[in-house]
Amino acid sequence: MSNFSEIQISALNHYVYCPKRFYLCYINNEFVDNEYTIEGREIHNRSDSGLITRRKDLLQIRTVWLKSEKYNLIGKADLIEEKAGELYPVEYKRGKAKDWKNDQVQLMAQALCLEEMLGREKKIERGFVFYHLSNKREEIIFTEELRNFTIESLLAMRKLFLAKISPEASFGPKCPNCSMYPVCLPRETAKIREIINRKQIDDL
Repeated sequence: MSNFSEIQISALNHYVYCPKRFYLCYINNEFVDNEYTIEGREIHNRSDSGLITRRKDLLQIRTVWLKSEKYNLIGKADLIEEKAGELYPVEYKRGKAKDWKNDQVQLMAQALCLEEMLGREKKIERGFVFYHLSNKREEIIFTEELRNFTIESLLAMRKLFLAKISPEASFGPKCPNCSMYPVCLPRETAKIREIINRKQIDDL
């Protein structure tokens, strides 16, 4: 990605999940698939119909492109619903329902775009993430804390892109399932760093 004037909403999800993953995918232009990314892409492909349906007081619009001039955001929502005058985004994910901060931020970013595009003074109060493996929707309340965290993450992500300095790899619980693990190698990198530091101390 050579031009970072507009931030992809999906890139924000990567950044909050792991800054190193974002760096590899969106600055180094490296991406590796695994079973989870392929399955997730297939789930999204099935939902990308662009259909508009109405059932009683529920309006559903699939695959909605979004943009925010204020935050330089672009992307799309899997589904926008309007019910009883309330408008909210719905995002589809392959995994199990959990307190995934990166998914919450992605949904909040979609809401920021919607609010600006529609020119609504009233803020969107909530959205939903549908987790395929759990087969359930998780309601996400758009608190001021989440709004502020999302905006702060946007600024931090842009700063990282402009600096182009790779974050240090740090092994954690999310690493084994990450498709970028073979590129990032956080455990191996930490061991090499430890050896180098030990040698530098011995040379003093």
